[in-house]
Amino acid sequence: MGELLADHTTLRLGGPTDRFLTHNDPAAWTDLAHTAAGADAAPFVLGGGSNTLADDTGYPGTVIRMATRGIAVRPLGDDFVEVIAQAGEPLGSLVAFSVAEGLSGIEYLGGIPGTTGAAPVQNTGAYGQQISDTLTRLTVYDWNLGRARELHPGECDFGYRTSRFKAQPGRLTILDVGLRLARRTYASPIRYQHLADALAVRLGSRPPLAEAAQAVLTDRHNRGLTLPTFGPDARQAGSVFLNPPISNAQATAICAAGGPVLSSSDGTLRTSAGWLLEQTGFHPGIRVAPGVYCSLGRALTLTAHDDATAASFATALEVLAHAVLATHRIRLRSEPVQPHRRSAQERHPRPGIRCRS
Repeated sequence: MGELLADHTTLRLGGPTDRFLTHNDPAAWTDLAHTAAGADAAPFVLGGGSNTLADDTGYPGTVIRMATRGIAVRPLGDDFVEVIAQAGEPLGSLVAFSVAEGLSGIEYLGGIPGTTGAAPVQNTGAYGQQISDTLTRLTVYDWNLGRARELHPGECDFGYRTSRFKAQPGRLTILDVGLRLARRTYASPIRYQHLADALAVRLGSRPPLAEAAQAVLTDRHNRGLTLPTFGPDARQAGSVFLNPPISNAQATAICAAGGPVLSSSDGTLRTSAGWLLEQTGFHPGIRVAPGVYCSLGRALTLTAHDDATAASFATALEVLAHAVLATHRIRLRSEPVQPHRRSAQERHPRPGIRCRS
């Protein structure tokens, strides 16, 4: 039996994989990629496993765990630097490093589980910042071409919690990430009222960098947005749904009901998936499916208990999404990623079939 994916995901769910490889030396990637690239499918690449729902039957192919670590800094002038982080570097560690070095641009991304290499896939964001805001370039491995190459932000199709990497699963593997950060002792402007309240400042204020970063960690902990190391909420994948887009009419109705209406970076109106779940009758601690419960902190996080399976977790996602659709006519899109086995046809399309770029 192969390596269990349950041992490498924060939900601790998932069966065996045919072959499990760990990438921890950036200089050894070429050899590892040649070893991993089978004739019939590209491998599934796993970061910290904090956003992965692996199947109970496992994965019929090769899985690569990105475990490379390292952060380097390159000056870009008096006020800016480029920070280059390896894909396996935990995002929280990168944020802590930047704050300690007096570098602003990602200070509101602290406390988010996962690796730096996974952040551009989801275009990870929080408190008004997203990873694409400061991205300068990415080194990626293109499984179609069989070589590494550089991508710039304009080539990544970034949007709200999405990117080219998410739209084309398995095509590109991120090897390292470059960010343009500012040398500053103060943070980016505060855009969220509850964070402003925690810091006792007004919206738009720019508090000291370290204070702002610590306030984010405290706020995330208080709202059940961190990944516990033990206890009933330890087995989770964070928020299980994206904040959904809504129409102007829906926004008016939600405001009248006292609910939140948010505007994403592309101008799309959205509302809180967590608010919708609670309005539909799902509350912290409620059982949703066998072995699967809403976390004790909030309804938007599902936790796996001893009798949970990947199938029951998937059922819980369906139960929640169906209930919200039936009640509010708003469709929720789940966040946890299921390993996708990319066929040879997807890797090497027939002439006349053009890959989306």
